[in-house]
Amino acid sequence: MRTFRTPVALVAAFALAMTACSRPEPTVEAVPRVSVVTVGPQVVQRDDELPGRVAAVRTAQIRAQVGGIVQRRMFEQGAEVHAGQPLFQIDPAAFRADVDSALAALQRSEAALGRSRVQSQRLQALAAAQAVSQQHRDDASAEHEQARAAVNEARAILARRQLDLRYATVSAPIDGRIDQALVTEGALVGVADAEPMAVVQQIDQVYVDVRQPASQLQSLRRGAVDGELPVTIIGAAGSPLPERGRLLFSGVNVDARTGDVILRILVDNPERQLLPGMYVRARVPRGAPASALLLPQQAVLRSAGGQAYAWVIAADGKAVIRTLEVDGSVNRQWLVRHGLKAGEKVVVEGQERLQEGVLVDPRDWQVPVASASANANATPTPASQG
Repeated sequence: MRTFRTPVALVAAFALAMTACSRPEPTVEAVPRVSVVTVGPQVVQRDDELPGRVAAVRTAQIRAQVGGIVQRRMFEQGAEVHAGQPLFQIDPAAFRADVDSALAALQRSEAALGRSRVQSQRLQALAAAQAVSQQHRDDASAEHEQARAAVNEARAILARRQLDLRYATVSAPIDGRIDQALVTEGALVGVADAEPMAVVQQIDQVYVDVRQPASQLQSLRRGAVDGELPVTIIGAAGSPLPERGRLLFSGVNVDARTGDVILRILVDNPERQLLPGMYVRARVPRGAPASALLLPQQAVLRSAGGQAYAWVIAADGKAVIRTLEVDGSVNRQWLVRHGLKAGEKVVVEGQERLQEGVLVDPRDWQVPVASASANANATPTPASQG
């Protein structure tokens, strides 16, 4: 019996020791690793992207200054024309006849003037010899002056008739591109016509008219250099044009109903990409460049109520939530107005693993190569109201 009990006791002790060894030891919770960026002041330029319409620098409606039948159209529709270039020819036969008649009337007046001059000189000589009365001499002098006035009147009538003959050839008053002809050969045109014969628009430079609240006009003036402010024009295709616009402050009016300022931007248009009436967008700088704190867009989160916040690494290495006030974006980064200080570390990646007050393992955030090249090649995005 003693021999049998001894192994049983040993087996029981061995089983108890094995059970104790198989129990799992308590694990130490891993410190979450996050990517952080250290915020610092940067000089940024705030922009407003405003819708606008293109208008020609100068527009001339081609109208007839004399009445008549259109004989010819002397331009290609849609072509570039120059000031003084003939556009339409009105039948000049009647105007040539008027010129000939006025010229004959002038010749008669000049002949009468010569006769009255000789008569006046003869009577003055006789009056000096007391051969005629003073009355005869005065009458001859008056007739001579009347003949001179008649000559001047005939010359003015001739000039007017010659002007009408010149107006029979309708010319372009300005350089520009002419639109379609609104009259055809054989049409009767007159001075009182409501519709023009054609329209010429100068579009080598164009205006872009935009609206902005009058409260921002002072900041625009502060950012201007020599009264002008460079503006980027976004074309109809959505890409910036190579030509920069100049914001002109002369002739700015405030709409009494909306309180908006109508701003006029002058843009060079050598390639004629901008046409009158076209809808474009103008990227207008909002004041002068200023220092601000910027955060990558993925670092700023939103609560259910829309409040912006971010995770900040405190001095003891623990993560805390910080409420932010953002004011739009610049170059795909949020501009932080309140809630951060220069030198603080903000979590960019790994926020889903954080809890308030937890100790973290911060690592510097590396900008993705694709995003870095895109930011380098892209133009600054306009700042929206936050």
